[in-house]
Order: sequence, then structure tokens, then C-alpha cells
Amino acid sequence: MVQIVEGLTEISERYDAVFCDLWGCLHDGVTALPEAVSALRAFREKGKKVVLLTNAPRSRSEVAKQLVHFSVPDDCWDTIATSGDSARSAMFRGVIGEKVWFMGFHSDMGFFDPIHVVKTPVNIERVSLEEATGIACLGPFDPTADPSVNRPEFLYAKQKGLKLLCANPDIVVDRGEKREWCAGALAALYTEMGGESLYFGKPHPPVYDLARRRLEELGGTVPDSRILCIGDGIGTDIKGALGEDLDSLFITGGLARAETKTDEQPQQEALEAFVSEQMITPTYAIGYLR
Repeated sequence: MVQIVEGLTEISERYDAVFCDLWGCLHDGVTALPEAVSALRAFREKGKKVVLLTNAPRSRSEVAKQLVHFSVPDDCWDTIATSGDSARSAMFRGVIGEKVWFMGFHSDMGFFDPIHVVKTPVNIERVSLEEATGIACLGPFDPTADPSVNRPEFLYAKQKGLKLLCANPDIVVDRGEKREWCAGALAALYTEMGGESLYFGKPHPPVYDLARRRLEELGGTVPDSRILCIGDGIGTDIKGALGEDLDSLFITGGLARAETKTDEQPQQEALEAFVSEQMITPTYAIGYLR
């Protein structure tokens, strides 16, 4: 049975650091969630570290700017690890070649900014699909449209043998009360059609390696047994934590609010049915981060 807790303070003495998701945990895609801010701030006040671990397909500097826009104060976190940085490193190492077809918004163009952590980066050129050696997928062109609208392009790409680099493995995200498709949905479709998708965010190992490095940069080594992963994605945050042998706190009031019948807290029976169906069990659960 999953232990339902009342707040982060109830279990915080067991951990020295948290890897905390952003969307659905610390903000709702529109503004900061005050109770979550307070919980992370209190955690840090005990001398513990907060790594914001996000599947955002952007650099940590861009995510930090976005947090300001969402009114998330900088005294509730220490550093940021993004799937975007993990994926950018792979792209500049040449995993999808040098000629790249880009999927996403114009605001995501920072993904192609020069990177300094790769010693000899390849020269990346954005080109049409017909000229491409690979696909850099940061998200759909229209997040409200069904991913299947991309089938014609994906069929052509598969026939050419192009690899798709997925910078955000999330399938959907909630922007306020509105649900939108993410890059993970496109990558899943491409794989289903017989194409090859490369993932660098949660639940896949590369972004956790990056998070640990960012944590070490803060000073000292934190053993895995003292790290808690917090997130609302059962197939990303919680599955990733299990794969890394890390404890997890499942925020049920996010993406799985309906399935877990969460008001202030999840209903225990609904929670157990949900995790049993998913075959992914968190260490703890709570309605909302507080």
C-alpha cells in the first residue's frame, strides 16, 4: 500500500536532496503554486538541496527565466537539470547528424545555441525535412492538434531512416485547466510507425546523470538513498525514480487527478487501483506538494 503523506516535512528528515518536477508540481503552466513554493523553501532552510528536474526542452537558463515569468521565487530551489540540456549535448555530439529538421515553437530556437560542455561539437544546420539527416523534436507545431497529423512527415522520415531526438518525453501537460500534447507523444507515434526515437528526459537515465552532476556542483556528494524524486507523471517522474533506485513522492493532483480521485488528497482505493494498472508504485503519495 502506498503511504499517503500530509506534507513534505513529514518525510524530509530522511532526505538531503530532492529532484523536483516543475509543471504540475511547482507551477501549473500559468503561475506558481504557493504551497509547493513554501514546502521547497522550508526544505532548503534545513540545509538541504533542491534540484528542479524537468522535461522542458530548453536550457536551464531559459527555464530559470520562465520561472520568473511564473512568479516562482529563486529561494525555493538551488539548481536546474533539463531534458533540453541533456538532448542538446547529444545533438551537438552528432547523434542525429548535422542537418536537422526542427519540430517545435520559434521560442524554442535557443535549443540550437552553441554549447560548451561538448569538446568538439558538430556544426548543426536547420534544414527542410527533405534535406535532413535527423529530427530535433521539441514539441508539436500545434499542441492542441492530435499527433496523428504528423503521420505523412513521419512516414517520409521513417523511409529515409531518420532518427528522432525527443527533447521532452512527456506525453501531455496541463496548462492551467487546458491539456496539451508534448514531444513525447510525437516520439511515441514515430516509434509506433517503425521509426527510431532517442529520449533524453525522464524516465530515461541521461537526465538523471545530469541531475546528479548538478547536485554535486553544489558541494558534497549525496547518496542515492538520501535523494527523493517528486513529480506528477507516473510514467516519467515515478518510473524514472524506480529505474534509478530512488525514492519518490507522487503528486496525484496533477496529471492523474481524475484517476486517483484527488481532492485535497487521493482516495487510497483509487490510488492503489491506478498504480496497480500502471504497474509503477511510488514510495509516497500526496494530493499536492505542500
